[in-house]
Amino acid sequence: MFLSPYYKKDMQLVAVTQQQASDFAKGVAQDFNPIHDVAAKRFCVPGDLLFALVLGQYGLSQQMSFSFEGMVGDGVQLVFPEQVGDSFTIVDDKDKPYLSVERSGDNTICDVQTESFIRSYVAFSGLNFTHILVPMMRKHGMMINPARPLVIYESMSFDLQTLDFDNIELVLVEQDLVIDGKRGDVTLSFELHCGDKLVGTGRKTLVLSGLRPLEEESLTDMVDRYEARRIDFQGA
Repeated sequence: MFLSPYYKKDMQLVAVTQQQASDFAKGVAQDFNPIHDVAAKRFCVPGDLLFALVLGQYGLSQQMSFSFEGMVGDGVQLVFPEQVGDSFTIVDDKDKPYLSVERSGDNTICDVQTESFIRSYVAFSGLNFTHILVPMMRKHGMMINPARPLVIYESMSFDLQTLDFDNIELVLVEQDLVIDGKRGDVTLSFELHCGDKLVGTGRKTLVLSGLRPLEEESLTDMVDRYEARRIDFQGA
């Protein structure tokens, strides 16, 4: 499975080092949020990697929903039981919850399908900041704190009409931002295609915190710094 370089497993315990988290964020998801850097003061494992590890372990189901309950820090030992039901929560070895999962319908464990699904989703996710969130902030005249840019994964869900596919392309079909004071709730709706066939639909929700009136110079600077990190990584 292509995820093997990005985690360590000992029996039922799974851990992700800072280097593994950073490598996945930049190399697979193209996510250059500094919070995923090695030795970042507020380091956390990418939500996309936690999501991917669940799919890698338990496969794809026709209906799946994921709700994030906490950020995985350095040295956290996550419990991945060999067997789970249709509703379960990924916790650490101290029973602290991080990700709740619900699933139903047919289930399949196929490395080819799962890798295509993960790569398509996290590639879309990695584009969220510059291609989706920044234009939405400009449209609403609000922005996150450039000194402490915090975008929190809240949930995602998928409804697959079929599991008969070997590759997946994700297409954004709707986006919405609802602002309540300093908080912004983002909903992204998308379709999943295999060639010219609609395979399913999905939805992702995010929370923007610390919102403030937009300052174009500060926002542009934040985007430029993000893009510089991407360029530096690709040139390394």
